[in-house]
Amino acid sequence: MAKKLLMVVSSARSMKLADGSDHPTGYWAEEVLEPYERFEQAGVDLVIATPDGKQPQPDPWGLEPYFHYPQDDEDFMLSVCRSFAPDVDDIRVTLDHLIRLNLIAVRRLFHALVETGMDRLRAREVLESAARTAWSKNIDLVEVLAGVDEVTERLSLDRINAIKDEVWQDSAANAREVAEKLAAIPGLQHPKSLAELTDEEIRSFDGVFIPGGHGPMVDLVDDPDMRRVLRILHEENKTIAALCHGPAALLSAPVVDGVWLFEGYKMTAFTDEEEDQTKAGRLGMEWYLESALKNRGAIFDDGDAAWVSHVVVDRNLITAQNPASSEAAADAVLKRLEV
Repeated sequence: MAKKLLMVVSSARSMKLADGSDHPTGYWAEEVLEPYERFEQAGVDLVIATPDGKQPQPDPWGLEPYFHYPQDDEDFMLSVCRSFAPDVDDIRVTLDHLIRLNLIAVRRLFHALVETGMDRLRAREVLESAARTAWSKNIDLVEVLAGVDEVTERLSLDRINAIKDEVWQDSAANAREVAEKLAAIPGLQHPKSLAELTDEEIRSFDGVFIPGGHGPMVDLVDDPDMRRVLRILHEENKTIAALCHGPAALLSAPVVDGVWLFEGYKMTAFTDEEEDQTKAGRLGMEWYLESALKNRGAIFDDGDAAWVSHVVVDRNLITAQNPASSEAAADAVLKRLEV
């Protein structure tokens, strides 16, 4: 018999910032689509619900091209970033580094240099050096390369810019494809209402999966029906999984005899460091998820660096740190469900 999983998606469309203004929000596209596809491929019976049964919306910011880089380009860029310092703890790559400095073009630039006859090892050395300069001085990689004779003797500035533009065009195409795939998922267009699920229906699930985006910080953080789902599934030791901002829903869990349901559990979530780098974080958040979980009694465990995949499993609770953890979080759920 197929395992049955409840995916609870926020239907919030705006959030209050610290100054009282409204900021558009929703669920994070990657955190819904990648696990959804993983669960579907594994044959899991997946039911999508929102707190009120209303159609959720992807956070508009999450559909920007720079969140949908081609995987090969992203993997190569991250391998180059790891060369910036001997000790990984000394490498602090921020979201701004990843989306503004055109480091994403480094793989295609590498192949372009090799095609001109440059030795592969030398091409790698030259680009790592240029990328390190861009990272340390916070300037565009293209601007750095324009001053490297060994590169400009082989590639014109127009060619370098064309390569950069190719990556962005492919990323924009990926973002459009993600939006189209999300729009084709029936459960997102016509979700169940969490409020209308009976206790018996909730017990029929083998677990719950809660993706992020800032939305859960709006409508799942203190929701009586989210509380009911967590209580019922936890009582039966069923899988409870939350990704990125999804662990905000854990704050809905009941307090029994003065003790929060997840008191003393080791967990992770979107960190305060990462939050400060988001668009909403820069505008000013009302509160931070990492701090809130710690204050409630969580043993918080973040990864070695911001924006890298990190998953924590403690008993029946699975939590994951950020969008980069989407596939790993889904795989951890499938492992616990023994799919």
